[in-house]
Amino acid sequence: MGLTMTHEGTDFAVSTAPADVVRRQYLASAAGDLAALRATLAPDVEWTEMAGFPLTGTYRTPEGVTSHVMERLGADWEDWTAHDDTYVVDGENVVVLARYTAVNAATGKPIDVRVAHHFVVRGGPIARFEQFVDTALVRDAMTG
Repeated sequence: MGLTMTHEGTDFAVSTAPADVVRRQYLASAAGDLAALRATLAPDVEWTEMAGFPLTGTYRTPEGVTSHVMERLGADWEDWTAHDDTYVVDGENVVVLARYTAVNAATGKPIDVRVAHHFVVRGGPIARFEQFVDTALVRDAMTG
């Protein structure tokens, strides 16, 4: 039994199944492990934050994504977390329904907003990401 559990854990840690790669990205993000998060991203990743979101734009390279997205979210928000709950997988496409929770560091206002993420996992790592979120609710928390 122990061997089976270890084997499954090892499989998940190195699995190239699209949903497993995406799940590792969420776990790394929640743990604040940016090196592990970068390991899930392709060298030429395109990571798009929705128009209207504070970090709107497309970021490239794993280092670009973590420095321009995760590190900035960590600076501007307390306990920023993406809670992934539903996965819809179609080949290399993984859509995750989730929610963001956080408290804005400047205003002290909390958010709890629904979000959809579309990942393209190609040949192992995440090649593309696109975020869909109610940007008005996020902005409301940022204004005094």
